[in-house]
Amino acid sequence: MAGSERVSVREHLRAGQVIPAHPLALTESRTLDETRQRGLTRYYIDAGAGGVAVGVHTTQFAIRDSAVGLYRPVLELAAEEARGALAGVDRPFALIAGVCGHTAQARTEADIAAALGYDAGLISLGDWRHETEADLLDHCRVIAELIPVFGFYLQPAVGGRVLSYAFWREFAEIPNVWAIKIAPFNRYQTIDVVRAVVEAGRDDIALYTGNDDNIVADLLTPFPINVGGSTVLRWIDGGLLGQWAVWTRGAVSLLTAIKAARVTGEVAPTLLSHGAALTDANAAVFDAAHGFRGCIPGIHEVLRRQGLLDGIWCLDPHETMSPGQADEITRVWRSYPEVTDDELSS
Repeated sequence: MAGSERVSVREHLRAGQVIPAHPLALTESRTLDETRQRGLTRYYIDAGAGGVAVGVHTTQFAIRDSAVGLYRPVLELAAEEARGALAGVDRPFALIAGVCGHTAQARTEADIAAALGYDAGLISLGDWRHETEADLLDHCRVIAELIPVFGFYLQPAVGGRVLSYAFWREFAEIPNVWAIKIAPFNRYQTIDVVRAVVEAGRDDIALYTGNDDNIVADLLTPFPINVGGSTVLRWIDGGLLGQWAVWTRGAVSLLTAIKAARVTGEVAPTLLSHGAALTDANAAVFDAAHGFRGCIPGIHEVLRRQGLLDGIWCLDPHETMSPGQADEITRVWRSYPEVTDDELSS
């Protein structure tokens, strides 16, 4: 995780991992359910995940509200549980902390994450709606002085903004950038990031898909980038995904199969079919039909059916599943056993 292991964790990220975006376990009274929270972390470790991302959108941004005060506690619980579960085990495991807000807030969060031994900070630029790209780059450089940076291209539909190729090309010049989560849900913008990293000569930056609508295709595609008259093929290494917060054992098996296909160069049609199934399943869990309004409760509902949560409660009592979403989750669960890794329960 941290300290003397940081180089190995960086190599571990570059090798490509399943990194679930860690949800928040709450009681019915909407207080932290520490037992369930620890249990989720242990589930991801036991499922073979290569790390967890905590304090991100799936953990609910409201944990930062002063009246809630859960940012540090949830990061601390995940770190403690991971260290306890992996004590004496020769297995790298990446702890990624969500780092949000403008620079003052982000500095505080980066300091907390670093003090707790987190390996990198996933920088959300969702609050930077009107500033210039130069302002955003200055902000990222400040945070990179405090903790290794995991960049994040967030889709505009859920609060992100379109960022130019030039932004990512300059971002890739920041020495302490370790990885980038590519999640614009847009093929053109996805290629912008891959091209920027390759053209910057940064083979050490890990690329992770966050495109929940295109997970398998992202991971199966060798992206051809022309550099100095020669073609460089670059893969997206792994995934940091809210989708992989559920059915995580299946996600680990999927990434293993994809890595094998990369080596042989033989892509079985079943992998492509799996990709279509996973996209359909994600549409149900993330509530794509209603602009992703039921995304977090949908994740909670799957975890509830897996026996990992007691309910789908969110910090905001108005945040709940959309009409028909539970039926859609049931449909995809029954339709795609290759995607799920548990029997359907009520």
